Amino acid sequence: MASANTRDGNDAVVQPAKRPTIRDVAALAGVSKSLVSLVFSGGRVSDARRERVLIAAEELGYRPNMTARSLAAADGDFTGILVADLHNSIFSDIVDAARKEFSANGRGVLFSSASIPDAQGDLQLDRRALQVFGDLRPRSMLVVGTMPGLEDLERVVPGVPVVVASTIAPTISALATVRTDDERGIQLIIDHLVALGHRRIAHIGGGVEGGIVAQNRVSGYRDAMTQHGLAEYIQIADADFTERSGYLATRELLAGDSVPTAICAINDPAAIGALAAIEDSGLAGKIAVTGYDNSAQARLRQVSLTSIDPDNARIGYEAARRILELEASGAVQETQTLVEPSLVVRRSSVAPSELS
Repeated sequence: MASANTRDGNDAVVQPAKRPTIRDVAALAGVSKSLVSLVFSGGRVSDARRERVLIAAEELGYRPNMTARSLAAADGDFTGILVADLHNSIFSDIVDAARKEFSANGRGVLFSSASIPDAQGDLQLDRRALQVFGDLRPRSMLVVGTMPGLEDLERVVPGVPVVVASTIAPTISALATVRTDDERGIQLIIDHLVALGHRRIAHIGGGVEGGIVAQNRVSGYRDAMTQHGLAEYIQIADADFTERSGYLATRELLAGDSVPTAICAINDPAAIGALAAIEDSGLAGKIAVTGYDNSAQARLRQVSLTSIDPDNARIGYEAARRILELEASGAVQETQTLVEPSLVVRRSSVAPSELS
């Protein structure tokens, strides 16, 4: 078995470097251990002594143990970020923008995926991830995306202020919500498809798994179709936010008596599933498909999916600002922020004259 130690060129045992401690920093800076602790906990210390401590810590390569500090304090000096699905690139865009703003304001973060797939591939809440945050007691929480079982968050991390991004979470007491204007986004899609000449426009989405976001988008679809005088063509197939559900919903539509000439999907993965179902049915390029999120997959040249850009960088930035406002004053000026979406047109939205 290999030893944890290594040997130098003279075959002498070389011990691994010892991790510097708070006592080492105090000794080098010529101050007490309690003063070093005060510096790293953000306490009131003179500029001169703070600088001596920081210089000593830098020289030794000392970094405070965030876990130990969190467990020893009433709460951790960081923001916890729970992400619905790490495989969805839009959530990564939101988290990156939020982390950038937190970093600019000296705020540490710890993030984790909140969901794990079950045997069928459906996402379920990862309660162990919640328990980690419960043990570390973050100062605040940012929840990104729709996820099942979120009501457990308040039980595991009680009393921690929560901001929600890119979703609506009625099961928890979020102090602020930052999201895309779902109804406006779907209106842009329907306007675009109607301008191309489509009338038989179906929607895949609205399933109970999608929560209020799914309800808002299907409501936006109904309203937009009605405004264009196309209420008689309203057709909805239930789907959640996954590619698999988009595929199955589209197969259902294609097997019906009235095959649509265009499909408005609840999001990009569902739209990609729709494209796959259309191709498997021998109708590739003959039915227009649109998504929502302008994800990395939608931008792929081979996919070229017309989609709504929700401006995820703005959503992440605004969500971080709400967290910082809460920590500074205990309140937020806006409890709900709707970010204006825009339409990105690509090859997937063909005109009905091209469907013959």
